[in-house]
Amino acid sequence: MSNRVTFSGEEELESLDAAQLRDLVARYRRIFNGSGYGFWEWDLNTHRIDWSGGFWESLGYDDEDKLCISDAHQLPDYIHPDDRNGMLEAVREHLRSGEPLNTSYRILTKRDGYVWTQVRANSIRDEYGRVLYISGVNFDITELKNVEAALRESEARQARIIQASNDGIWEWYADRKGFHFSNRCWEHAGYDEKDDVVIRGQNRISVWRSHIHPQDLPKFDQTLADHMAGRAPFDIEYRIFGKDGDIRWIRARGRASFDLEGNPVRMSGTNMDITDIKRAEERVVQAKETAEKANQAKSDFLSSMSHELRTPLNAILGYAQLFQYEENLTSSQVDNAREIRKAGEHLLQLINDVLDLAKIESGRMTFSMEPVLVSRVVAECFTLIQPQADTMNVRFSADMNRLESTYVVADNVRLKQALLNLISNAVKYNRVGGEVEVRLTEQEDNRLRITVRDSGQGIPVSRQNEVFQPFNRLNAEYTKIEGSGVGLVITKQLVEMMGGKLAFESTEGVGTEFWMDLPMSTEWNQDLVADRQSQGSHSVSRPEHLAVERPCTILYVEDNPSNIRLMQQVLSRYPQLTLEVAEEAFLGIYKARSERPDIIILDINLPGMDGYEALSVLKRDPVTMNIPVVGLSANAMPYDIERGKSAGFYDYLTKPVEINHLMHTLNALLSD
Repeated sequence: MSNRVTFSGEEELESLDAAQLRDLVARYRRIFNGSGYGFWEWDLNTHRIDWSGGFWESLGYDDEDKLCISDAHQLPDYIHPDDRNGMLEAVREHLRSGEPLNTSYRILTKRDGYVWTQVRANSIRDEYGRVLYISGVNFDITELKNVEAALRESEARQARIIQASNDGIWEWYADRKGFHFSNRCWEHAGYDEKDDVVIRGQNRISVWRSHIHPQDLPKFDQTLADHMAGRAPFDIEYRIFGKDGDIRWIRARGRASFDLEGNPVRMSGTNMDITDIKRAEERVVQAKETAEKANQAKSDFLSSMSHELRTPLNAILGYAQLFQYEENLTSSQVDNAREIRKAGEHLLQLINDVLDLAKIESGRMTFSMEPVLVSRVVAECFTLIQPQADTMNVRFSADMNRLESTYVVADNVRLKQALLNLISNAVKYNRVGGEVEVRLTEQEDNRLRITVRDSGQGIPVSRQNEVFQPFNRLNAEYTKIEGSGVGLVITKQLVEMMGGKLAFESTEGVGTEFWMDLPMSTEWNQDLVADRQSQGSHSVSRPEHLAVERPCTILYVEDNPSNIRLMQQVLSRYPQLTLEVAEEAFLGIYKARSERPDIIILDINLPGMDGYEALSVLKRDPVTMNIPVVGLSANAMPYDIERGKSAGFYDYLTKPVEINHLMHTLNALLSD
């Protein structure tokens, strides 16, 4: 006979003998104990609860605790104080209504902790409807409660984040054919009411679209269509009209979900109010425009100041240069003239430094990038600064590291200007009898490092962060060392604008090293190099004389008496030259037509008709169109010089006039 017994009712149970009943009870006890559930029956007459299963054992209780657990009066002591009333009310409701008992509460463990338990039960009543027994089951739902708590915390966290971010939430459902907008979306438009009040029964998306600026609506529709077609993300900025008619900016971002056939089924997204950001951008643009206007005004002012300062300097340096041509001066007079010219050239250099800084800041500095032979630039700089080094007995040395034939990609003039500044500083801030070394080394990434090392006092560590501050001379202004405080600033910006890098290291009492890294070039033009080597600057130590012997006439159109007298003094040394002067443009044009000079020197800043207008008239007239015209002006900005040459001047001389440059130009134009 099988030990397995099945039954469908009490009749079958009554048919079992004692052994079978014991087996059945044992089987169910094993099932109850193995499940971890608590099976119980409460006798309302005796208030005793019979427990089966391993529920209480799982909470740490043993057989000694069962007396308390089985007493219906003591059982509430094991329930969390906050949950007792709810549990008792659920029992009372079950007794009243007869509906199955289904409640949950926290129950105390032996270790003084609490777990969540779910209770499900039903009752047995007598023929009068009075409850005799309540039978049920308890099982642990702590993990479920923890998951629910985590979900609630996650939802609360997201709600807090959304609330803090000021973003509105919206969602579209294909099956419901409608939109949901959070209240914050409508708050962006200036409404305080909920969206249902705002739309007053209308379709939400229709109401929202009515708030979109008409100029942005096509863009909104196109962006949405592109996203739904899978062509682009939905990320758009557009304007809406607020409740009071003011314009607000919204950034909308969203993503659609698609079914297996590629049809959109839902789309969720956010609206961010970026009105403040847009207004800030507008203020930045306005500030930028204002700054650009101010910068232009500054550049115009500096250009004007350049003209005003160069005009008197023209006389100072011009007359000082004339002493070079005098052979009957005493040595003391020669020294005096040299000091005058030295001071004037220093003042001119200060003007040039300030103008260079202004040009860089305004973005008007132009570069002609080409291969430049570094060793030649170093040699030229040594030659130019040698007299300055001789006064302090500073020795020059160069370590080329077999890189004498190395070229870098740079602007030849600006590279020379930068290196001159570094070497000049290395001499100025050196000690008497010191040393300046220029060293070339090859770096990674096909770059050449040009290092200038001096043996001076070095820069204090506490002030090294001030080295590249404009007009900051690190207290050198209280010494006899001349300077403007912008040389290193200009040098750094020049090097960086040529694609290089400038840096330094300095040790007090030992000296300082400045270096610039520039990209090397393997391409070069031998003819260009030879041509540049043959040119060189017009040396101030060797006056260049006029090489023309035939009689020539020069027409000088100038309204400044001081400049006229200087030109007369310069050219009076050459009897073969006849100087004609016209103090205004109309008279100059008349003399050019009637006297047909060999050369016209034309000032740019003339009253009534400026030099450019006069040049245009001369170039259109068949009588004067072939006469070479040389421009002369105190406007010495690079764009002034470029404009002059583009306008048709053979050469463009700047004030103060470099007499050697003038002689060089006259020799080029008047030589047979």
